[in-house]
Amino acid sequence: MRFLHTSDWHLGRAFHQVGLLDAQRGYVEHLIEVVRTEHVDAVLIAGDVYDRAMPSPDTVELFSETLVRLVDAGAQVIVSSGNHDSAVRLGFASGLLERAGVHVRTGLGDVARPVVVRDTAVYPIPYLEPRLVAPILHCSPTHTDVLTTVLAMLPPAGLVRGATTSVVMAHTFVTGCATTDSERDILSGGLGAVHPDVFAGYSYVALGHLHGRQQVAETTRYSGSPVAMSFSEVGHTKGSLLVDLDPSGARVQTVEAPVHRRIATLRGELDELLTSRAHAHAETAWCQITLTDAHRPLGAMDRLRSRFPHTLELRFEPSGGSSQHSTYTARVAARTSLDVCCDFLSHVRGGTPTTSDETGLFEEALGRSRETRAATRDEGQVGAA
Repeated sequence: MRFLHTSDWHLGRAFHQVGLLDAQRGYVEHLIEVVRTEHVDAVLIAGDVYDRAMPSPDTVELFSETLVRLVDAGAQVIVSSGNHDSAVRLGFASGLLERAGVHVRTGLGDVARPVVVRDTAVYPIPYLEPRLVAPILHCSPTHTDVLTTVLAMLPPAGLVRGATTSVVMAHTFVTGCATTDSERDILSGGLGAVHPDVFAGYSYVALGHLHGRQQVAETTRYSGSPVAMSFSEVGHTKGSLLVDLDPSGARVQTVEAPVHRRIATLRGELDELLTSRAHAHAETAWCQITLTDAHRPLGAMDRLRSRFPHTLELRFEPSGGSSQHSTYTARVAARTSLDVCCDFLSHVRGGTPTTSDETGLFEEALGRSRETRAATRDEGQVGAA
């Protein structure tokens, strides 16, 4: 079987208030061409098709057209829902779509029913919010226990009659992997990351959720998002993974996606940034610029945009300045939701650190908050189908 592994399209996403739909449309055109020229059997989309549970009409239209064109190009399409998707909305008419070669899986009821393509059994596992599904599965409300329980429902090594290889699709956070600023936290509330060994025994594991392409184990990979969605993704090579799978193993090639507009991060004093030829590469890029002038220059953004017209974010970090003058956003950028809660409690009571019991209460509150959001916005929910 030859397939494309992709994930995290986040159709409808904005990048610092700049819509990404044109860039996403460009990726779709590229993907369809790859399917056609490389004779791809199936396209696997491992979650977060949309950026919101209630996507806008133009994003739904784009995805609908994409499915038609991928099937017309000769591929089956296998989709699992992610933590940004509405399981109910994404899974609408999935039974009918399956007859046309589009397999959308968003519910617990189908996790053990594979999509068989040639001699490969594919198991698209939707994102499962632990606090919502643990009572149904009779397991602990952690990502590891939920996935372990679900994978135990599959036949040994995922093999069924006529299949010699197996693929598991999952939308989750695996221990030891690198994150970016554009992913929503799914770990707060004591839910924990998933150990790579949970996926042992399958021919290939197609992961989604993290936006940087990375290899977790020999046959376990994140494809990463096809479009950059934060400045922390500077240096990423975006695209898809082309996988040839047979009983001897998986051979993986990177297929780079077209770049609608590059992103760049610049740092320095204003005059140097405006005059140095070293920054010429950023003149057509979306820019995040950090000024290090001792005093904040007047009209800095207008002056910078005279050379870098696509500057989206401007920061000030005076050289030799005290970190206490940094913005609140900068100070909490690397902190988890749990860290921010504990820091706040310590601050309001004069520096006394939080106790383990208080930390536990914060974890419980964060978990219930995400559970409530999932219930009200239909994110990460699963049905019987």
